[in-house]
Amino acid sequence: MSKSTKIVTYLRVSTERQGRSGLGLEGQRSAVQTYVAQHSANIVREFVEVESGRHDERPRLAEALAFARRSKATLLVARLDRLSRSVKFIATVLDSGVEFAAADVPDANRLLLHVLAAVAEAEAKAISDRTKAALQAARARGTLLGSHNPAVPTLSERARAKGQRLGADANRRKAVEAYADLADFIAELREQGLSLRAIAQRLNDDGHKTRSDCAWSATQVTYVLRRAA
Repeated sequence: MSKSTKIVTYLRVSTERQGRSGLGLEGQRSAVQTYVAQHSANIVREFVEVESGRHDERPRLAEALAFARRSKATLLVARLDRLSRSVKFIATVLDSGVEFAAADVPDANRLLLHVLAAVAEAEAKAISDRTKAALQAARARGTLLGSHNPAVPTLSERARAKGQRLGADANRRKAVEAYADLADFIAELREQGLSLRAIAQRLNDDGHKTRSDCAWSATQVTYVLRRAA
């Protein structure tokens, strides 16, 4: 890394009290500042999340990834366990295409995240295998299962329908997450009476780029407003 390397930091605390008092945040800031100094990089923006580690919804993470992706920056966290406890969290970072680093584990990279995701996938498969074995045992005992009823969708039909729903949800989520850090700002400009063309010009003047690294247009602004709604 060098001074030309742009860093976006993502910090997380579990409670509102920690967020207001700075408890936990200062330690994380110190860790990322040390990392940045050692690698002669440059922090361009900080995102702070106040959310329990038991929850997968991380709106500020989505904003950080969107900003880092458009800025071609590296996402930096203070501690690797901010990522490793959530399968969805890992998948979100991997799917984003954003480079990643952790201050407490300098060697952590996308390869390590792939390993963590593979472990989680193996655990999920083990649970699935145990479920299938239990169903087979039930059939062997003569238990009538729902799949024998023509009115009940088969396992493959349910799986296919679920896959289609998840795929559609993922596509919509990616479209929203791409501009998560700008959606509120764009909506606010619209409420102020600015035209779509004027909003696009404002975004271009501020140095923002679209996901495809192009200039903003009125059409692109319309898409963001629709997705946010």
